[in-house]
Amino acid sequence: MRHSRVPHPNLARPSFGVLAGLALVSTLGVAQAADNMVVVGYGGAGQKALSDAFFKPFAKASGAPLTEGEYNGEMARIKVMSDTGSVDWDLVEIEAPDLARGCDEGMFERLDWQRIGGADQLIADAAHECGSAAMVWSVALAYDAGKLAAAPTSWADFWDVQRFPGKRGLRKRAVYNLEFALLADGVKREDVYKLLATPAGVERAFAKLDQLKPHIQWWEAGAQPVQWLAAGDVTMTSVYSGRIAAAHQEGNNFAVVWPDSLYGMDYWAIIKGSKHVDRAQQLIAFINKAENQADYVKRIPYGPVNQQTFDRLDPQLTGWLPSSPQNMAQALPMDVEFWTDHGEDLEQRFNAWAAKK
Repeated sequence: MRHSRVPHPNLARPSFGVLAGLALVSTLGVAQAADNMVVVGYGGAGQKALSDAFFKPFAKASGAPLTEGEYNGEMARIKVMSDTGSVDWDLVEIEAPDLARGCDEGMFERLDWQRIGGADQLIADAAHECGSAAMVWSVALAYDAGKLAAAPTSWADFWDVQRFPGKRGLRKRAVYNLEFALLADGVKREDVYKLLATPAGVERAFAKLDQLKPHIQWWEAGAQPVQWLAAGDVTMTSVYSGRIAAAHQEGNNFAVVWPDSLYGMDYWAIIKGSKHVDRAQQLIAFINKAENQADYVKRIPYGPVNQQTFDRLDPQLTGWLPSSPQNMAQALPMDVEFWTDHGEDLEQRFNAWAAKK
């Protein structure tokens, strides 16, 4: 884990890597950036949905064109901008741990929620002093309902290779897996991070992973678990819920176990020194409107952050969204502070453990 960063579950981040991502944005040109507000996301299918649902309609409604860019989440570029005052970007999509760190270090503008408005309509923790939640993502247990006689209902079932024979798909990281291991071992959701913050809790999580290790097929790219389910390579797998929802929409008979899924949020943040702070806050307000979030969710199955969005959605779609009331009530919110503080050490231990035969 790079400086304790929690990995990002975007459906399709650019595959061309950091340097190419920076080169792409650099082609925008300083002159153009000075005239237009520059909004930077993670690229791919996720960014296309953002563009069609938010960016283009906002530019049309406001009469002020904006420029879109893509990056791969590298904080170094943002830090250079905020430190030097040479700010080429304005509004960026960012992961929660990076937002928290960057806010403490003065890299982002403090948001004026009185001016933005609507904070009371957002889910818990969506309105941050330096950011506004972009969407909710989730990691959950998934299986092919057409291939199992009985449906799994918990992470304990995921670990039960006697009742449910076959390989298990897990992401090759400590994050997510340590939480799931403790849940499988009977720890209550509300106690997971309290226990994981102790040496005994870490030992218990790795001991539980030891039990399943011979049956694990490790995935590293978000597309892999869905492909493995379709091919019958794994009986069950952890998966980003957006991926499995999209596969279901395409006709696959996949199902998700929402109890004890794990969820988190990405955020919109304004880089300190932006020349378009007011316009960026206007765009945030536009993004947070329920009708606009509904348009976005119909394009890509991430969870909306405005609670009033669900009244505008088909119940069949709502069931696949991690921020729907019924799914969120059963889920574990990722403890960003925990992974910011302990992520680097735990990832190093996990990598050493995974490398052992």
